[in-house]
Amino acid sequence: MVDDENIKTTVSPFAIREGEIKTFDGKDGYVSINQIIHKINLGHISDVHFAILDIVNEYEFITSRQIFQLLEHRGIEIKSQDKLNTRLDQLVKMKILTRYYFTSEEGKGIYRVYCLEKMGKYLLNSKEVECKWQPTDNTKPVSLIKKRLAGNQAILAYMRKAKNFSSSKTKPNFTAKICGKQFKAHGEVTLKVKTKEIDLVFECVRREADWEDRFLDRIKLYKEFYDNFVPMDSGFKMAPQLILVCEDEKHMVETYKVIISNKVDISKFKVYFTTDLKHNASSLEKCLMEFVKDEETGKHKANNVEIKLLG
Repeated sequence: MVDDENIKTTVSPFAIREGEIKTFDGKDGYVSINQIIHKINLGHISDVHFAILDIVNEYEFITSRQIFQLLEHRGIEIKSQDKLNTRLDQLVKMKILTRYYFTSEEGKGIYRVYCLEKMGKYLLNSKEVECKWQPTDNTKPVSLIKKRLAGNQAILAYMRKAKNFSSSKTKPNFTAKICGKQFKAHGEVTLKVKTKEIDLVFECVRREADWEDRFLDRIKLYKEFYDNFVPMDSGFKMAPQLILVCEDEKHMVETYKVIISNKVDISKFKVYFTTDLKHNASSLEKCLMEFVKDEETGKHKANNVEIKLLG
């Protein structure tokens, strides 16, 4: 598998492409639970398959590359991406997992996206693993799936490259106090420095249809949370660092303009920006940026933020 820093692309694989649709690439037909139990009894479905299921359950939508990296992080030997793909094919053929790819006028996407099927939920429940999957989850649109994939990638980058990584969550819960609305971010990473913990929260922004209005609705919820924050709100001892993950640097500027033009900037706390491809760097020390106002010109500009604890 090619290392992140050696990936040669200028466009994020999780960016929205015009006219993009989700295309089914799973298994049609019927597979009985008895057939699956027989495969388990024969050893054709092993602990590694269950580890894969556990990962897909936690991350909801995920690529085979992301699964491979998570298995490595958990110390589960899989030998190669090809070996993993063989196991994924087995799970798809047994309708334990299903998969999709994205199609647009530019052609097929370069990767497949895996998610649970009904049989996968049954198997996880048999292991007493909590599984909230329901069939309608697989009907989610391209934009929501790509936000999930970008959130996964951000979590993986910190998990694999931040020396102070402690733990992560895929969908942390937040409550906007004024309107009382609950919402979920796309990822959370906790860094631990000695006895101090620092929480980073990722909100992934995609150029979907009407994305500015959709993002404005989201940032208003975050503003309510941060403007009224007190310790232990949504379970945080200290306010987490909000990081907006955009498709590219131009998109960062566009996202910031939405915040400024609608006067929804978060005054008490800084908001950092990054892009999908910045997470491919060998070190995350310089992957974050902030927008600051030049007092002389009145214009805003993006500055790199160097954070040593992310090394």
